[in-house]
Amino acid sequence: MKHIKALIIKFIASLAILYIVLGVGYDMAFRNVFMITLVLGIISYIIGDLLILPKTNNTIATIADAVLAFVIIWYMGSKLTYGGSMFKPALISAIVLGVFEYFFHKYVYNHVINHTQEERSEGINSGNLRYQTEASEELTPYKNDNDKK
Repeated sequence: MKHIKALIIKFIASLAILYIVLGVGYDMAFRNVFMITLVLGIISYIIGDLLILPKTNNTIATIADAVLAFVIIWYMGSKLTYGGSMFKPALISAIVLGVFEYFFHKYVYNHVINHTQEERSEGINSGNLRYQTEASEELTPYKNDNDKK
């Protein structure tokens, strides 16, 4: 349920951002903006939020999401529209989405990833285990019997 809520938040925010930048700013049709948002939302949630974010930090995940957004918007925008370069609209959209992703990653990390990890480890009661390596003065064996004291 937490993943669905996060996906809905990401989809609505991304749709609003992409409609403002691509729809209003560059006169792209709403259905094209909707398709780009749908594909981008699912792919970037799986790759950026569920795979990269837990293993790295927020900055790296945000950069990865911005690059992924640029590539997907540029590719899909050039296939769905006729004429004109999609480089500048894709770059502006990726930058604005990157700013949104920075704050969205904080939400995902605190409300989705941490709770999922806590639920997995809930059955394991590790307590306060403190392991210590045993050491002694006899770390190396004697080479001959004369060295013994």
